[in-house]
Amino acid sequence: MKTFFYNIGYFILEAFRTIRFNPLSNIISIIGTGLILFLLGIVLIGWSVGDQIIVTLEQEAEISAYFTDPGNPNQVDALTQQIKTIEGVQQVRYVEKAQAKAQMEKLLGNEANILELFDENPFEAFLEIRINLDQIDGILARLQKLEGIEYVRDNREVLEQMRQITDGVKLVGIFIILAVGMTTLIIISHMIRQGIYNNRDQIKTLRLLGAPSGFIGFPFALAGTLMTVLGGVIAVVFLFFIIRGGYSQLSGALPFLPLPEQGQLQNNIISFILSVSALLGLVGSLFGLSSMKNNKA
Repeated sequence: MKTFFYNIGYFILEAFRTIRFNPLSNIISIIGTGLILFLLGIVLIGWSVGDQIIVTLEQEAEISAYFTDPGNPNQVDALTQQIKTIEGVQQVRYVEKAQAKAQMEKLLGNEANILELFDENPFEAFLEIRINLDQIDGILARLQKLEGIEYVRDNREVLEQMRQITDGVKLVGIFIILAVGMTTLIIISHMIRQGIYNNRDQIKTLRLLGAPSGFIGFPFALAGTLMTVLGGVIAVVFLFFIIRGGYSQLSGALPFLPLPEQGQLQNNIISFILSVSALLGLVGSLFGLSSMKNNKA
């Protein structure tokens, strides 16, 4: 271990010399690796946002029950008490016509002026029922049997569609992760093999002097890891601007959309991309170093 730390300066200098030996090819490889890791980061962002939306919808799952006679206050009170006794119902709230219109205006945001085209309030009073989503089938069956309930609206279809989209993104993401891993390993392995070939005379001299394989190969592994980490840094920079711009646009256009906390998402993406880039660089370098064991020239 003392010998390793004693030679750390030599290892670092050799690693940078290996990178500078063929600068154009290595720069292109670093940029290519960065773009590949950027694609991986986009998939991870899609996963995080999709999962957050589904979790929020599940936690705030609501259905709306409309009355056969909305102007009858006695019917409203009686139905409210009956619905509260249904298993899986967490909360029941009466929403008047004016409140229903106000909710839609808040939802539409800048487009709310379209409601001014109506001479009268087009919305009906209803009961807003917060439920346990796992029990939605039983709740809907009970509601449809209640006298005084004309129509029940639920967001199950929207939730299922969101879940299908998220599952689709995850499936595509798995293939992308596999492709990213294989491509990065091939790129780094090729760069290490090329570096070993370009330095074959120096390697031969070190072997004649009795240097062990670990001493000879460590600078190449360090160079490969460093290049993938630089690619990861490039990806992180682009992802930072994508996340920042995306949150800025979505918060203005879709303020009601539940998104993960921006700072936490950025930290998770940065740490994951840099960790994966370092791991892929190390593994790819080890694959590349296998050529040195087979090549005694």
